Amino acid sequence: MITANKKLRVRLLIQNSIFILLLLVLIFLLGYLGREHSIQWDISQNGRNTLSQASVEVLQKMTGPITVTIYAKAQDVRLGDIRKIISDFLILYQRIKPDLVFTFIDPTEFPDASQKAGISVNGEMVVSFNGRSEHLTIVNEQVFTNLLIRLLRSGEKLIMNLSGHGERKLDGRANHDLGEFGKQLTTKGLKFGTLNLAIAQDVPTNANVLVIASPQVDLLKGEIDKILAYIDRGGNLLWLIDQESLHGLQPLAERLGLILTPGVVVDPQAQQLKAPITFALGANYGQHPITRNFSNITVFPFARQINFNEREEWKNVSLIEVAQNGWVETGKLEDNVSFDKMYDVAGPISIAAALSRTLQDREQHIVIIGSGHFLANTYLGNGSNLSFGINIINWLVNDENLITIQPQATLDSNLSLNKSALTIIATGFLIVLPIFFFAGGLTVWWRRKRRRK
Repeated sequence: MITANKKLRVRLLIQNSIFILLLLVLIFLLGYLGREHSIQWDISQNGRNTLSQASVEVLQKMTGPITVTIYAKAQDVRLGDIRKIISDFLILYQRIKPDLVFTFIDPTEFPDASQKAGISVNGEMVVSFNGRSEHLTIVNEQVFTNLLIRLLRSGEKLIMNLSGHGERKLDGRANHDLGEFGKQLTTKGLKFGTLNLAIAQDVPTNANVLVIASPQVDLLKGEIDKILAYIDRGGNLLWLIDQESLHGLQPLAERLGLILTPGVVVDPQAQQLKAPITFALGANYGQHPITRNFSNITVFPFARQINFNEREEWKNVSLIEVAQNGWVETGKLEDNVSFDKMYDVAGPISIAAALSRTLQDREQHIVIIGSGHFLANTYLGNGSNLSFGINIINWLVNDENLITIQPQATLDSNLSLNKSALTIIATGFLIVLPIFFFAGGLTVWWRRKRRRK
């Protein structure tokens, strides 16, 4: 009997030891897996605690380490623990790109280093990549990702905006100007200037793109000759054409084989969406780097048809076809406008095209859009016009790796409570609920005590 009990105790001891050992191994494995493979769920509105796909794509294209130096005190008068705010923000990027390293420097402890770095604001960041660096004072995904895009660009890109003939201006504030688009180009690391060919000897050799945006008066023959010379030597061009005449640019159209159909595009689909019938909605895109992975709707007010004579030297691709059930209206735009098969051109209608050719061992890029309105201040916010415009510019300046990478502003929401609401909440959680639970526990204890009696 004693021997049996002894064997039983030994068996139980072994079983318990194995159980404890397996439990420890399980805990170790869970800890290892938790450290090596983390899974997270973002339940905030619009996923504000998760990077957008655009930001992820930017990080994936950045080969090499990113260093961020933050000059911040431990506490900020207005924001509190600013180091934690910045750290939590940068960790989102660090999860995607582990070689993004950030360090904090207290400007009060190291004033010389802060002065040398040109720091002016508590919490200012210096972001460095591939030998280039920029300063940042705003903790925001859109702003930070735009900064990374600027650092990722291959050198300085210069866009020249033709002027002197009433063209839309990249720095203009009028409704028909392109000022808001120009601001977005600046945030993406692009520079632009104005070019008056009546004064300038030629289009600058360092210009990456020439923009001709709907001139209102005729260009001089000498100006046309300078533009043609620019095209002949391989210059890139963005040409926005509206319903008005070409104002002397017919030789350029002939050089490119451009055919312009008179009339305005009518799109009944726009009317169904409570938009003017003269607003052509872009949803069908051609196969091209500009439209790669791009499927959003774009809006082209008062568009005109773009066609080409086939030229062996040029490869042309229709970027957008609109008005699948519409037409090009050649008559007057009246309230009850209708398709006339004798005079009008039935849809679908091509309103934008990209041309390219190899010249002197480099590829020349040209984009022609049959609506200058779509990038104007009044209409830039419609649909995805801005993203499409940025894609066009990226292709024209030979930064195709940045096409479709357009970070959007993250929607955020704050819960604001006044002092009365805060007082009620604090009283409820700190006084009322504890008293309620204490009273409940006291009642249970008193009832049990009565039953025992």
